[in-house]
Amino acid sequence: MARRTRRQFLEDSMFAAATAAAVAGSASPLMGSNRPGSKSPNERLNVAVIGVKGRGNSHIGAFAGRNDTQVTWIVDADREVGAIRVEEVEKRQNGVRPKFTTDLREMLEDNEVHITSIATPNHWHALGAIWSIQAGKDVYVEKPVSHNVSEGRRIVEAARKYERICQTGTQCRSSTGLQEAIAFLRDGGIGDVKLARGLCYKRRGSIGERGDYPVPSSVDYDLWLGPAPMASVTRKQFHYDWHWQWPYGNGDLGNQGIHQMDIGRWGLGVDRLSDSIFSYGGRFGYVDAGDTANTQVVVHNFGDKTLTFEVRGLETPELKGAKVGVIFEGSDGYLVIPSYESATAFDKDGNKIKDFRGGEDHFGNFLTAVRSRSIADLNADIEEGHQSSALCHLGNISYRLAGTPLKVAEAEERIAAVAASDDMQATFARTLEHLGANKVELEGLELSVGPVMAFDPVAETFVDSDAGNAMLTREYRAPFVVPEAGKV
Repeated sequence: MARRTRRQFLEDSMFAAATAAAVAGSASPLMGSNRPGSKSPNERLNVAVIGVKGRGNSHIGAFAGRNDTQVTWIVDADREVGAIRVEEVEKRQNGVRPKFTTDLREMLEDNEVHITSIATPNHWHALGAIWSIQAGKDVYVEKPVSHNVSEGRRIVEAARKYERICQTGTQCRSSTGLQEAIAFLRDGGIGDVKLARGLCYKRRGSIGERGDYPVPSSVDYDLWLGPAPMASVTRKQFHYDWHWQWPYGNGDLGNQGIHQMDIGRWGLGVDRLSDSIFSYGGRFGYVDAGDTANTQVVVHNFGDKTLTFEVRGLETPELKGAKVGVIFEGSDGYLVIPSYESATAFDKDGNKIKDFRGGEDHFGNFLTAVRSRSIADLNADIEEGHQSSALCHLGNISYRLAGTPLKVAEAEERIAAVAASDDMQATFARTLEHLGANKVELEGLELSVGPVMAFDPVAETFVDSDAGNAMLTREYRAPFVVPEAGKV
């Protein structure tokens, strides 16, 4: 096979939406005919880490310095960050220096790369994963795996079409303590479980005044934006604070809360999206450059089971011993998961029944599946990641379609009218109590109360909401286009 130049690769129409349909039916060398997947259980695997400012450094730690893997590429739109990581990796790998690029497409030309490990901002997760899969790489992609619902399903389609291994970065799935706790729960350890409550009680301060800030000189901003619209920087801190702006992040629901949303779905035993979604909340306590809610409640209905999620970015005490965790309510007791590696079951009187403890090796689980070529070996296959990420996105859609904010009394009346259980009203009352405790003046307070949105979990579309369905995807900035359904 003739090796393409970088220019040819960058211009390759396989990555352009205009020719996506043709690509789907082609036999491009980068789309499966020359996959560099592991050929033997003992082969050393070459890894490219994409996005290395924050979480990506943990990815480097998982692969650099091992006998069976080595980091051969560092990819980051920030040249300064990338240069630092290159030096660090070289030391970890006893002089084996990785290559560096700001453009992941240059790395994808390298057929010696077996794995891409993705820890970019959320808006790049899906496209980075899909392009990597099309180029024959196995993929580890951070949570949430997508920036919107459609993107997650497209990664699943790509992974299945090109027979790639794709692990989601929800490491709790590999925790032996949580595996035992979920098995206990689903075996009836606390009776019949109909309600899971996810908690993200994580203090978040203001990200500063909205303004027009310079792009760091070391950043290739066009590449950093990728699929997102071209726009100026309106937040003071360029890195990380993108989490709280809709074009790039998904708020704490999709940042921290995706872990707990995933555990809640896992424990309830639901392997599909919900039948209806309802959300309310707001950004309270300060005015800043953030768009996303810092106080939010999401309710997912799965027939006779409910997954309720609470985001609280202002100071708040524990609930039943958890602040960032999950509480499962059963007919004979309750189970509290307050961390990534521990859980405790209680009877209805609050007496301890059993403790669960145990760590995880999520990257190790991924490598096991890469070598076996078996999806069944994955603890968090991309299908799991898609479903749990989508639950976060659906909650944000209901919240964002709230329309005119409501005064507290109006919001209370609306919630009472749609409440499927006493728990919804009790949760609202606790939310108001939380805001009051943080000196948020309730008189005159306005909350965004979204609609209860019926959803078809098979088609993965809203039943009767054109506005909602439009938000299942986004407009992409060429050539950074996530393919449509059936065109991966």
